[in-house]
Amino acid sequence: MNFQRIAIVLFVLLAAGLAGSFYLNWKTLKRLQTVQAFVESSVFADAVAACERAQSSTPFKWNGGQSTAVIGLHSVKVEKSAVSASYTLVADSVYCDYDPIRKKADIGSSFLERE
Repeated sequence: MNFQRIAIVLFVLLAAGLAGSFYLNWKTLKRLQTVQAFVESSVFADAVAACERAQSSTPFKWNGGQSTAVIGLHSVKVEKSAVSASYTLVADSVYCDYDPIRKKADIGSSFLERE
């Protein structure tokens, strides 16, 4: 009888612990999504301006583009110990990778065949 009570209490504590950890994970994920949205919105104007100014054989026209898309902010592992941020925009099948730290834009014509 004692063993059953102890097992039930442990099971209830385990269930409560799992529920608490899932709740905290959900709250943390929501906060990270909010931070990512804030960073992306603050980088967007700089990215468009830098991409339209960048010299390339295929011009990038965000404002005059027929089909435009924001791929968003993602990380690029440059080398083993360094991770860099990149913000990607696509306008009329021409993509632009913008580095918000260096304030530099790289334009390419084939989004799927890039490095």
